[in-house]
Amino acid sequence: MSAETELWLIRHGETEWSLSGQHTGRTDIALTAHGRRRAEVLRDYLAGMRFDRVMVSPMRRVRETCAIAGYGDLAVVEEGLREWDYGVYEGKTTAEIRSVVPGWSVWKDEIVDGETVEHVGDRADWVIAKALEVVPAVGKVALFAHAHILRILAARWIGLAADGGRLLSLGTGSVSVLGWERETRVVQSWNRGFEA
Repeated sequence: MSAETELWLIRHGETEWSLSGQHTGRTDIALTAHGRRRAEVLRDYLAGMRFDRVMVSPMRRVRETCAIAGYGDLAVVEEGLREWDYGVYEGKTTAEIRSVVPGWSVWKDEIVDGETVEHVGDRADWVIAKALEVVPAVGKVALFAHAHILRILAARWIGLAADGGRLLSLGTGSVSVLGWERETRVVQSWNRGFEA
């Protein structure tokens, strides 16, 4: 591991559920036409970028984004990059959940039949460790994944608890970069979005 290693976090393009605000963990849905266009813009932005490793969530929306962006042939499926398992809240919006559980938040309340935020944080720590062990002394790793896992991964990178991901908004089809300032892990850029 080196203070020159960068983790590039790339969130998948828009889906019908990301557009409506529905929690999308296990449900394997495709990109919308707009989501595919955003992935094409990502391809243009990342053109010529060489990554030492490309890791991708196994979910269709992420693999599709990665392929359109030009890295599908290089991608290694990484189970740790799956989105949060929302249990009984899968497919529901926060407003729908709050109509039954007032004040509910994915960040502080029980996820019935799903994962705790701490468990997602443990997966994020594992992905970080795996990414850092596969790169040479200086290198870049692309992580194509989902909003919540990437927000939690960024929080863990900079030493926050997993629920610190609540402080980091992340749009569809966005690029963020985690790196170093001398020996300190930092967020170099966050939530760079692109018009499509």
